[in-house]
Amino acid sequence: MSTVETAGSKSQHAYTWIRDRIQGHAYSPGYRLVLGSIADELGMSVVPVREAIRRLEAEGLVTFERNVGARVSVVDEDQYVFTMQTLSLVEGYATSLAAPVLTAADLDHAAQINDRMDRMIEHFDAHAFTQLNQQFHQVLYAPCPNPHILELVDRSWSRLSGLRDTSFAQIPDRPRHSVQEHAQILELIRTRADPTEIELATRTHRLRTLDAFLAARHPDASHH
Repeated sequence: MSTVETAGSKSQHAYTWIRDRIQGHAYSPGYRLVLGSIADELGMSVVPVREAIRRLEAEGLVTFERNVGARVSVVDEDQYVFTMQTLSLVEGYATSLAAPVLTAADLDHAAQINDRMDRMIEHFDAHAFTQLNQQFHQVLYAPCPNPHILELVDRSWSRLSGLRDTSFAQIPDRPRHSVQEHAQILELIRTRADPTEIELATRTHRLRTLDAFLAARHPDASHH
């Protein structure tokens, strides 16, 4: 194997190793990435680690600060707030429009996803939990007959993933409440509740996650 290939495979290994720790929240937002320490832990020189961190910076997972070095990127709070507020509105409405055409099989599928989320709480994986959360809601809003509303929902979800939405890792009590609220939304749909009630329950559910996130970020402030 040539030196170039060796350096490339080491850089790839370092990249995967660091990225997994960021996504698993072993390295949380704001965590300082010390190149020498990471290189020692991986048994390699600093060069491939630096290349790996440059890749992560290009992907927005890492930011460089003058006189500080590399840090795990912090979620842009304003963008997160705006996106969650928008998603609460459009997802709530999309779910209420989809509710009358959701089948028993759809609801069973959503319930199975929610059960997986429930089982994950004891051995929490924020990234996997967030993905399951998106799948759960996708089942409930996907049959929405209004393509414009669906486009807005999908755009909001894409924006959230761009912000690296692993907010659940920062609000340890929220996942359990989230799973309970999912069950309540499913019950409303199963019992053919008024669409406005379904819309409100879905919207409130999303905003409670936002409120919990803001409360964790700003423990001294009061939130509605």
